[in-house]
Amino acid sequence: MPGSTLLQRVLVGLVIVIGLVPFFYFASIEIGIARASAYQSEDAGYEGAAERYVENVAFGVHEKLSFDINYGFINAGTATMEVAGLVEYENRPCYQIVSRANSNKFFSTFFKVDDRVESIVDAIGIFTWRFEKNLQEGGYRSDRMYTFDQRNNFVHYKGDTLPVSEYVQDALSSLYYVRTQPLEVGKTLYLDNFTDGRFYTLEVIVHKREAISVKAGTFDCLVVEPILQTVGVFKHTGKLTVWLTDDRLKMPVLMKSKVLVGSISAELTEYQLGEIEAF
Repeated sequence: MPGSTLLQRVLVGLVIVIGLVPFFYFASIEIGIARASAYQSEDAGYEGAAERYVENVAFGVHEKLSFDINYGFINAGTATMEVAGLVEYENRPCYQIVSRANSNKFFSTFFKVDDRVESIVDAIGIFTWRFEKNLQEGGYRSDRMYTFDQRNNFVHYKGDTLPVSEYVQDALSSLYYVRTQPLEVGKTLYLDNFTDGRFYTLEVIVHKREAISVKAGTFDCLVVEPILQTVGVFKHTGKLTVWLTDDRLKMPVLMKSKVLVGSISAELTEYQLGEIEAF
């Protein structure tokens, strides 16, 4: 995809840079899998699956975060990130996490964006099982899906079966995993990630604490920076900074990225908290 970077896709989701960079994506697809209410723990088929348990008091079903996406002082569109439901996948309870990005009326006149991405995230171990994206950005179209065999540490991608580490994350699940982790100023969090055919270790540095005000309110935050592995237009210039609330939620309220020309930001405008589940 022209002009996009892997780690900015993890945490920003969308942006338009006039004439240079299309919206980054967040997206969703429809999948025909059963509701988690049908899930029975006594015969869930855990044997052979990844055994990790990650305590999650950060997010739950029905959490929805809404953002304005701006290029400098110009609003380019909106994005949402939502824990749409609890489903059963691979005999495991999973979160269906959906993100959408759309250009506003003004930008749509010359560059319409309608992107959807979905990740199926294990509710017990907070790792990915399935990832799909559908992108529509101006004249550009892309549909891609890959599934993860977390029992045998493989990913099925474009007809190939590639080795990955256990508990590997995708571009969307990475953010939700980071939200469950204890973050300390001056420390770095490492997690393995697979995005669009690339397997790499993502580093997330926790820089400082800072109070910021956005449309959704004023929040005490931790300022974190994922170390970008960039190519193309972002090489040597792309830097992403993310403000996460300094509480159990670690909710993203502001994301800023410098690009080749100017900067882009995603600012939280509304939020609805989710229902924390016990597993």
